[in-house]
Amino acid sequence: MEFGKFGGSYVPQELKERLDEIERKFEELKEKKEFREKYLYYLKHFVGRPTPLYFAENLTKYVGGAKIYLKREDLNHTGAHKINNAIGQVLLAKEMGKKHIIAETGAGQHGVATATVCSLFNLKCTIFMGKEDIRRQRVNVEKMKLLGADIREVTIGEGTLKEAVDVAFEYLKEQEDVFYLIGSAVGPNPYPKIVKYFQKIIGEETKIQIKEMENKLPKAVIACVGGGSNAIGMFSDFIKEKDVKLFGIEGGGKGIESGKHASAIKNNTIGIMHGMKSYIMQDETGKIKEAYSISAGLDYPGVGPEHAYLHEKGRVKYDTVTDVEAIDAFKLLTRLEGIIPAIESSHAVAYSLKIAKGYDKGEVIIICLSGRGDKDIDIITNLSN
Repeated sequence: MEFGKFGGSYVPQELKERLDEIERKFEELKEKKEFREKYLYYLKHFVGRPTPLYFAENLTKYVGGAKIYLKREDLNHTGAHKINNAIGQVLLAKEMGKKHIIAETGAGQHGVATATVCSLFNLKCTIFMGKEDIRRQRVNVEKMKLLGADIREVTIGEGTLKEAVDVAFEYLKEQEDVFYLIGSAVGPNPYPKIVKYFQKIIGEETKIQIKEMENKLPKAVIACVGGGSNAIGMFSDFIKEKDVKLFGIEGGGKGIESGKHASAIKNNTIGIMHGMKSYIMQDETGKIKEAYSISAGLDYPGVGPEHAYLHEKGRVKYDTVTDVEAIDAFKLLTRLEGIIPAIESSHAVAYSLKIAKGYDKGEVIIICLSGRGDKDIDIITNLSN
């Protein structure tokens, strides 16, 4: 196993052989200077990296306590961290001779990023998206269509991210010529480590930037967690820094006690889903429970295997934020800093407001602002009305 007892590749043999092929090519390419340079070229000149590390002075004064910094992944081209991974995996797919990319999406940011990169490299693009997520993320659906993607509406089950992943894997088993570009740090090996590799740029940049700006490391780093790609990318360069506390924030929905939430770790059951062993939202019979969050990017009934491992080892503290708390944080950051965060990212902001007061004013905490919130305006407006 890649992550202690978590991870693995629980898939049919014919699919395992194709995943092994992807892993071999990935391990080969990541050691090649030319491949890394090409990846970094597109991150700089197409995506717009490095993203800024911004001192949220107004928010800091409002809360009191530690200085609050925002890692501005919302300023990436397409508006979120997802494109870091999309660029990397499409370059991998091209090296393998693949011309048809498929992907799942929940909030739509991974779908938009994948469609964008496929447009850039003239590749066929098919996006699987649940009917419920299509309803609440209409703006991103229209963006994907403009970019030339074929949107496949998933109507089984609850019609959210889990079902989109289910259908994408079924399609992958049937179509040998496609490359499945998974958007989060989930799924069978080698996907969790591939996604981490292409997202670790977030943590690498952040560590350099905070040392330049404050001449020290932060006391805490906070990121939202659905499957966990922005969080594992942000945490990657801080895991070895034992004096830096790491917080991963899952969707608390209407509260853990209500049962209407999206916290696989709080559910505290280990199982197998989407080809991986991890913490899964399932009942005593092994049936997958419905995950709920106002955030389309967080209502996934599992968590990436490395997050499960980091939880078990006690290196990262995983906690939850409710819908109401996230919405309040969304509005507060917008009003105080002129930055409209994604509802996903707002969970991390809300948790940071809770802990910032516990630190001295000279100390620093960093939030991974994983995406921008223009996609969520309709949700906020409808709730306000």
